[in-house]
Amino acid sequence: MPIVTDDGFTRDATPTPLLSLAALESGGGDAPCALEVANDTDARHLVPHFASVELIAVTFPDFADGRGFSLARRLRALGYRGRLRAKGHVIADQYPMARACGFDEVEIADDLAARQPEAHWVATASLRG
Repeated sequence: MPIVTDDGFTRDATPTPLLSLAALESGGGDAPCALEVANDTDARHLVPHFASVELIAVTFPDFADGRGFSLARRLRALGYRGRLRAKGHVIADQYPMARACGFDEVEIADDLAARQPEAHWVATASLRG
């Protein structure tokens, strides 16, 4: 699945598998690790793990569900400085909002990348202000 950045499409370079919060809290991850959370996760529950998590991927189950944007903003406000990824149903028109809320990148499905090619995403990246 492509990872979208301001420079276009790339492939995932995360060296570790994405863990759930439950797996991380049960000792399932080595530091540094990558974490995948639902868009309705309470950001305060993640704060104790900030030092050991190099990437947090927030899932977007539907492009009309904006809770992931709020979660990203909250994570940044609480001090998370690692990579923050929107994962799932995010469309190119939402990319500037994702970046403004604190996401560094967006992971999209191959079929979405075919419908909204790299040029669409790069064009919307320039709209970020």
